[in-house]
Amino acid sequence: MAEFWLISAPGEKSNQQSWERMNTVTTKANLSSNFKFTIPDLKVGTLDALVSLSDELGKLDTFAESVLKKIAHSMSDMMEDSEDKVQENLLANGVDLVTYLTRFQWDMAKYPIQQSLHTLYEVMAKQISQIDTDLKARSVAYSNIKANLQGLERKAVGNLLTRTLTDIVNKDDFVLDSEYLTTLLVVVPKANYVMWQKTYESLSDLVVPRSTKKLMEDSEGGLFTVTLFKKAVDEFKVKARENKFVVREFNFNEKELQSEKEEMTRLAVDKKQQYGPLLRWLKVNFSEAFIAWIHVKALRVSVESVLRYGLPVNFQAVLLQPNKKSLKRLRGVLNALYKHLDGVAAASVADAVVDIPGLSIGNQDYYSYVCFKIDLNLIDQK
Repeated sequence: MAEFWLISAPGEKSNQQSWERMNTVTTKANLSSNFKFTIPDLKVGTLDALVSLSDELGKLDTFAESVLKKIAHSMSDMMEDSEDKVQENLLANGVDLVTYLTRFQWDMAKYPIQQSLHTLYEVMAKQISQIDTDLKARSVAYSNIKANLQGLERKAVGNLLTRTLTDIVNKDDFVLDSEYLTTLLVVVPKANYVMWQKTYESLSDLVVPRSTKKLMEDSEGGLFTVTLFKKAVDEFKVKARENKFVVREFNFNEKELQSEKEEMTRLAVDKKQQYGPLLRWLKVNFSEAFIAWIHVKALRVSVESVLRYGLPVNFQAVLLQPNKKSLKRLRGVLNALYKHLDGVAAASVADAVVDIPGLSIGNQDYYSYVCFKIDLNLIDQK
């Protein structure tokens, strides 16, 4: 996904002139694709209030982006698909993110411009915070079910020494309720099958002849039963270990096995039942959070433009999609175009473009014009 720069500069005789001037110098060298970013006339209030609001909007901007990334991560985790497939489901108002951003229109219904800037900020902050709270609750519930189910599934595919036996053993494989006899489960390597058949009866004088049966095998070996007298169990285990046969500790309990089967079935059903509603919730609230985030960006541009350029309000906001190969050149052109706005900032950017060793000014986000980055790479790179 793309990175955009949302910038503003003071209006000249008309905002159209500001747009044309910036658009000409950046597009003729193929440095960026540019789009008008229309922000309606907002209630500005006092400059003191704007200074405080500027800080709060900066924090909300960061928070909103983090919530979006968490939603995108949850969707990716649920869908277990490629990044492209997940990206197809990350929409805003039913369109892809680039389309929404490049065709941005202020949502008058959600954020009435008759309200003060601080009220608009509070509405957006409350909305994003509520989405974050709901996301935590919904994600935890689903993640717990998924983790528990995965735990049971892992037990079902482990090796014969550790895997669950719910789908392998049954009551008829064991001697139960006997005062003297018991049935053991023994893991035998494939290479030792013949030796097992020849020797298991001699590992103790109290082994029941012809009592062994193979229940299952995997790529490494097989799981065999053997019946013997209870008092010979310890002796049999020692002799079996000497012959590379491993007795698995297991007591047949029909209720426990049935309970484990039912638990896996229940978790699978719960996961399936929650999947659809949660995925729909993630899609809807990703859209809502993204729309709020871009409105936060618009508020930031408006507030910063008034603080930078003063009253009366007169600025042109523009959305730039930089050519990845021309980022430094684009910064240089913008710096030259707007250096008269702030000589100190312009000099800093110019120096940073030159990459003077030991100078870290280029890492700062302050330019002679208002500029905020909008990074649409919201999915964690796997």
